[in-house]
Amino acid sequence: MQVGLKLATEAFGPQEVIRQTVRAEEAGFDFVEMSDHFHPWLDTQGHSAFTWSLLGAMAARTERIGLVTGVTCPIIRYHPAVIAQAAATVQILSGNRFTLGVGAGERLNEHVVGQGWPAVHVRHQMLTEALEIIKLLWQGGYQTYEGRHLQLEDARVFDLPDELPVIAVASGGPNASRLAAEHGDGLFATEPREDLVAAYRDAGGDGPRYAEVPMSWARDEESAVQEALEKSRWALTGWKVMSELPNPVNFDAASATVKPDDIRQRFSCGPDPEKHLQQVQPYLDAGFDHIVLQNAGPDPDGFIDACAGGLLEQVRNLKAS
Repeated sequence: MQVGLKLATEAFGPQEVIRQTVRAEEAGFDFVEMSDHFHPWLDTQGHSAFTWSLLGAMAARTERIGLVTGVTCPIIRYHPAVIAQAAATVQILSGNRFTLGVGAGERLNEHVVGQGWPAVHVRHQMLTEALEIIKLLWQGGYQTYEGRHLQLEDARVFDLPDELPVIAVASGGPNASRLAAEHGDGLFATEPREDLVAAYRDAGGDGPRYAEVPMSWARDEESAVQEALEKSRWALTGWKVMSELPNPVNFDAASATVKPDDIRQRFSCGPDPEKHLQQVQPYLDAGFDHIVLQNAGPDPDGFIDACAGGLLEQVRNLKAS
């Protein structure tokens, strides 16, 4: 099992994200993972820097830690040819430490280019074509692709790494898990659902299985709850809402009725390591082997210190029941 840290690129500016990456490497995390957004979820978060610029700086400032996108949508705001080139470059700059997490995206980030927001089954078709284009370009040479939704004309990625990045595909249901097995190299999820892993494995998937675990660390429970309520209550709206709303103001309205007790049910809150270990356990039981600790608390350094002081090792020692 590997354990990573989710970097809240929506809640911190670019310099701070890079600083936390360096701290995560010093603390012993195996990898850091970050979203690839144009907007934050809520205006109270206040940030959303360009992920691919951050990745280059993170690669330059670190030596060992893995770098993961969680996740990039390569179908609307980006053309997959651009992502094929970007991921290959980050893999070279990082010395083969990069994992490309991809998914079918959210309206929040993709509507900004004015190309509309397709139905989910169309987005999955587009994602399949995007993965075919990325892997085609990674074969080297000039390539052309004619898909139903996406095209590629006489394109070549000139700088390719000696070891191609792993592609982990986000799943919110069995169909997406099968897509991950057939067109990707790994699985990415945000819920401790055994059916997602089972569908992935049944379709022949045998790669890494990433899952984000929601936590809110603070020196007291109430501070942890209040910070998560202020900046992370959007996470309680559910994927069918999260993928469809266009702007932070909509997420503010959709999550206006979230209460502190709702946060306590979704996040492990406070300084008690036992609570956080109990939060991780269902993800291991579901079959995930790359655990991402997603801290929504007010003190990122305090959380990293707690991880370096023993929590990280305790997580690594957990076993699926």
